[in-house]
Amino acid sequence: MRAATALFLTGSIPAVLPAAAHAQAQAVESTDARLRRIETELRAVQRKVFPDGAGKTFGPEIAATGAGTVTTGTPATSAVTDLLARMDAVEAQMQRLTAQSEETQNRMGKLEARLSALEPPVSAPIDLTAPAPSLPSGAAGAVSLGAKPAAVPPAAKPAIKPAVEPSPDRVAAVQAIPHPTSDDKGEDEYSYGYRLWEAKFFPEAQQQLQRTVTQYPKHARISYARNLLGRAYLDDNKPGTAAQYFVQNYLADKKGDRAADSLLYLGVAMTKLKENKRACAAFAEFKDTYPAETAGRLKAQYDAARKAVTCN
Repeated sequence: MRAATALFLTGSIPAVLPAAAHAQAQAVESTDARLRRIETELRAVQRKVFPDGAGKTFGPEIAATGAGTVTTGTPATSAVTDLLARMDAVEAQMQRLTAQSEETQNRMGKLEARLSALEPPVSAPIDLTAPAPSLPSGAAGAVSLGAKPAAVPPAAKPAIKPAVEPSPDRVAAVQAIPHPTSDDKGEDEYSYGYRLWEAKFFPEAQQQLQRTVTQYPKHARISYARNLLGRAYLDDNKPGTAAQYFVQNYLADKKGDRAADSLLYLGVAMTKLKENKRACAAFAEFKDTYPAETAGRLKAQYDAARKAVTCN
């Protein structure tokens, strides 16, 4: 009996040992494969949460898995069992982290889209140095009302010949206006331009006053002449060109005899150009710079001009 038992044990031990070794090898192979997969998934999560480069994202590399492979046999040691349990827990945590990351990015994208839709466009600050849409390039678009420039830009010169040839009757009417003659040629030229403007011959007044400004830049009437030149264009429904001369006259000498008038009528020209904020800025500076004129000589003109525009 003992011999038979010994024979049986002797014959069965070689068969049992390879089976146990095989099961342990399977467990090790399964563990290595799962570890590699976890490492791959962990890198995917890292790239998802901490993308490399500004705004760069990576598609998730985690795919839904089916039913897990059941390892047959009994684990060789308790350490392998603990390792497998810990791997299961890590896998579950990684899946939850990936899902949360994708959900967070989706919510952030929707939130940014809503903010972009709700946020109003930023308006540029009003600056009188910028040219008005219909304002020709020149003094009004090149200087600021806030400070005197180093050099006043030259005003645009009007055409020597009118766009439309005047009729004989108009020529005769212009010639009928007397041209003053005295020892002060600059005064005579300005007075003749004033008479043309007063008679509403605006194109002729523009040419005459431009000639006066060019020939007598140091004359005592220069502030009058530049301002009236702006008025001749403003009354001729050319507020853009008028604004150039108003700005030039104001900045050339803020203490000039008609500097206050030019600043006030600059606001009027801006109102006609639909540049209400610039008009309000001109009126505000006129009131601050020339309080005596605001309440005195130019009060009626100022009150009428302010009624034509709404200022904050």
